[in-house]
Amino acid sequence: MSDVELIVIMPVYNEETGLERVVTEWLRAFSHLNVKHRVLAINDGSTDSSLSILNKLQSQFPEVLLVSNKSNSGHGRTCRVGYEWALAQGAPWIFQIDSDGQCDPGFFAEFWSNRPRADCIFGMRIMREDGLPRKLVSTFCRLLIMISTGQDLGDPNVPYRLIERNTLEKALACVPAEFDLQNIALALALKRDPSVRWQYVPIRFRLPNHGQRRIGLLKIVQRGFQMLIQLHTVKG
Repeated sequence: MSDVELIVIMPVYNEETGLERVVTEWLRAFSHLNVKHRVLAINDGSTDSSLSILNKLQSQFPEVLLVSNKSNSGHGRTCRVGYEWALAQGAPWIFQIDSDGQCDPGFFAEFWSNRPRADCIFGMRIMREDGLPRKLVSTFCRLLIMISTGQDLGDPNVPYRLIERNTLEKALACVPAEFDLQNIALALALKRDPSVRWQYVPIRFRLPNHGQRRIGLLKIVQRGFQMLIQLHTVKG
């Protein structure tokens, strides 16, 4: 893949509703910008028809879409699998998005144009259509991390991030593979490195294709407590 400029990581779990539209709109966006790219869609043990949809799409776009299937391990660890695969391919830039339709391709051109001035470019979810509860969860997460580490990570778990490969490789080495919330840990490792040049791009976060999934308060508290414990294992 020596000619590829961009590797895109897209974790997939039970996203049969709208998955085809999400993949095709992103492929169209990359082509419109004339970006030499490959998209790796990682099926994280979906129990619906997501894998069959991905396989059909791969047959339609064999030159740019790759599909990987694995047993379920959660979003964060699936991202980790994707990051490690992308680094092995040698492409200069790695981009991570989600497959639920919330990531709007309309903002990607600004990310791509910021490359000369940044090593990592993160979206900042200024406009959110997924409801107040999820916005509050993101704010709570940001505050917990600030209290625990002294670092303001902006939008630490945003699934809309473009990272230069050497910068990603260095930061990923600081994050234990067993960390569940890999994206948050990776954001912390990147922020701790004073040599990393940051850019934030305001983005709109759309309503997910599957509609609103209820957020359990107990689950949020459990994950928050687990995150605080695991954050201390991030090096740097």
